[in-house]
Amino acid sequence: MPERKKLLLRLDPAVYDAVARWAADDLRSVNAQIEYALRAALRSAGRQPGRAADGPPPEDLADTEDPADG
Repeated sequence: MPERKKLLLRLDPAVYDAVARWAADDLRSVNAQIEYALRAALRSAGRQPGRAADGPPPEDLADTEDPADG
């Protein structure tokens, strides 16, 4: 597994508290929750790293309907 990048992130205390509550609700660490939110934003913007621009990532394939099915 490649080494993960380290990043110093400064947040407004209210933003941090909201992320911490969200993380606790999802049983994640704050760090994992921030990465989850960033990945969701990248996916939404069509800028997901490490995937071809011509299709969804493999984990999303099960959620899509095959146009040939009807």
